[in-house]
Amino acid sequence: MIEKLKKNLIISLLITAIVFFVIAVYVDFNSVIDSFKKFNWLILPVLLFLSLGNYLVRFFKWEYYLNLLEIKVPFKQSLKIFFSGLSMSASPGKMGEVIKSFLLKELHNEPISKTASIIFTERLTDFLSLAFLTIIGLYFFNYSAIWVYFVLIFFVILIIIISNRKLAGFFINGVNKSAFIRSHSSKIINLYESANKLLQPQPLFKMLAISTFSWFFECFAFYLILINFDQNVTILFPMFVYALSTIAGAVSMLPSGLGVTEGSLSLLLISSNISKEIAVAATLIIRVATLWFAVFLGSAVLFFFKSQYKNSLINK
Repeated sequence: MIEKLKKNLIISLLITAIVFFVIAVYVDFNSVIDSFKKFNWLILPVLLFLSLGNYLVRFFKWEYYLNLLEIKVPFKQSLKIFFSGLSMSASPGKMGEVIKSFLLKELHNEPISKTASIIFTERLTDFLSLAFLTIIGLYFFNYSAIWVYFVLIFFVILIIIISNRKLAGFFINGVNKSAFIRSHSSKIINLYESANKLLQPQPLFKMLAISTFSWFFECFAFYLILINFDQNVTILFPMFVYALSTIAGAVSMLPSGLGVTEGSLSLLLISSNISKEIAVAATLIIRVATLWFAVFLGSAVLFFFKSQYKNSLINK
């Protein structure tokens, strides 16, 4: 698992390098450098602190889901497991964060089929909260993005199916006709039972509120970047642009939406009469302060945690 993580990180870095090269070809590289020189880099720690705020709020969502599934993990260890998962933020849809389930399996013998539902539900509530923020922006800025509504409808239908045992049973029985699926039926049922518990109305709406609040940290960081480039914008505009671009990147199923998210951020800014060089510079800064800060922070935590959990296995 750790070796796969390293390979995925290298691939993501290569894709990022290609994306940055394409952007540099699209926009005069020297103009972007000049924009960086005008930026007030003293706010970088504030941007990283806001990203950290997002992770900490999401950690309490992780803790809430563990408690719902009656999984007891010491607080400090749970914190390390959660932050280790950030190392896989550059995976498609962040689903590589299933490494958290792998760690729970190794340390507490919790079935991956049970705890993977937490990662799935985290991503699902992220999608819905981002869609909510996007729709607010679509309304205020009279922007047309019909595909966002289709994404929202798809996930709402998915939640209805999972939370309704009769509907879910119909689909599970349907796929059980496959011999391969039948051989994994116990794992599928375990995964479903956990997801069903997490997606009941009360925990769902609670965690949707938490997700919306957590994403606002990064939207506010994007706002600070834009106003430091002397752009006269309200908080609603960067919130809309950031949420819409993040959804576009996630739907693409590329590692962390690399290329799609950056392209969407830049193009939306440019279409709003922000110069190309500032749009690109703002995009690169927010992606470093959010995505790559998460990846390297998570990798650092995992690096120091790896030897610790191996020792725990030996002492069992």
